[in-house]
Amino acid sequence: MLFFKEKGQGLVEYALIIVLIAIVVIIAMSYLAPTIGNIFTEIANTLDASV
Repeated sequence: MLFFKEKGQGLVEYALIIVLIAIVVIIAMSYLAPTIGNIFTEIANTLDASV
């Protein structure tokens, strides 16, 4: 029975790590979104001007 308890504990730890990484990525993207949007807008404007 001890094996199943340790296996479940490991699964919970991995899930917590994944959730933490997801939160960090979401926060980083919220700060980078305007910059990335501006880059794509500039690329679109450049392509429109060249056509």
